[in-house]
This record gives sequence, structure tokens and C-alpha cells, in this order.
Amino acid sequence: MSHGKAVPINLQILEKDYVVACPEEERDTLMAAEQYFNDKIKEIREDGKVVSTERMVVISALNIIHEYLHYKQQKEHEALMRHNERVRLQDKIDFVLSEFKK
Repeated sequence: MSHGKAVPINLQILEKDYVVACPEEERDTLMAAEQYFNDKIKEIREDGKVVSTERMVVISALNIIHEYLHYKQQKEHEALMRHNERVRLQDKIDFVLSEFKK
């Protein structure tokens, strides 16, 4: 997939500004990621168990990675189930066709 020209995007995480280069067509996704990350940090902050900013960021990042890996495993499992169902149906079709040819 070809990406367009990278443009600077201003992000704000924990009230700090960051400028990152991002292909224009991915800007909305990056902005959504910024919001999601800030929301996760806010959840950790409001929980009150973590005081250090660095720990809040690390725990938030780990939580997001955990969510992603869980989602990925679920999608891989679903893909495997669909594949197995296709194989089962193809075997059934092959059986019916072989019976028909007799």
C-alpha cells in the first residue's frame, strides 16, 4: 500500500505537545489513537493507585497492548474457525460430487 506525503501532526499527551510525521490519509487514525491513549492515562490517573507520570504512561501502554493482543487472538481464532468451516463444507461438496459421478 502506498502512503501519501508525510505531514506534521500536532499531538498532545499529558498536556505536552508532540509533533510527529504522519501520512495525511492516516491523520484521523493517529488523532483517534492520541485520544484513546489520553483516555487510558486518565483512567489510570483517576484510579488513584499510580502517582508517577511515567508509571501511568507505561501501565496505559501495557493495557492498550494487552487489549490489542486479546483482540488479535480473537480475530485469529475466528479466522481459523471460518477456515475449518470452509474445509468442512468443501469436503462435503467433494463427497456429494464424487457420489454423483458414480
